[in-house]
Amino acid sequence: MISDKIRDILNEQINKEFYSAYLYLSMSAYFSEIGLYGFSNWARIQSKEEIDHGMVLFEYILGRNSQIHLAQITTPSFDMSSPLAVFEQIYKHERSITAALDSVAITTEGECDLATRNFIDNYLKEQIEEEASVSKIIAKLKAFGAEKSALYLIDKELQEREYSQTSFL
Repeated sequence: MISDKIRDILNEQINKEFYSAYLYLSMSAYFSEIGLYGFSNWARIQSKEEIDHGMVLFEYILGRNSQIHLAQITTPSFDMSSPLAVFEQIYKHERSITAALDSVAITTEGECDLATRNFIDNYLKEQIEEEASVSKIIAKLKAFGAEKSALYLIDKELQEREYSQTSFL
């Protein structure tokens, strides 16, 4: 069984992961509304991955004979002025998730819970990949995004992304 402190911070992280899924789903809708279906595809897949992340935490808590405490998910909001503005917000959001996971890791160390510390390392590794992926898209949007033909090519590239279940399940 995990400590109450670990249980609580993991339950908070579940909420953050499901909020992320809602956020990305909202962004997917926005991109579809403006005709950027590749961007929409990218955000929809990201939403599915965030649900996976939340469910892995859910199963971990149950597997450690602890309790799930689901909290209300707040309504996402974001600046819809341009694809670049959205992706800059995505990067900022992912950085906040990294910070939250760092807090989980620090708490596991304080509670001497090495199993959970090892488990959460998977999330931290995933965050490095997610931040890098978003950074690359931002770089392309900054370099070429003002050109409609370049935006079309970025959209086409993002349309090729396919969902695959989170690798650390």
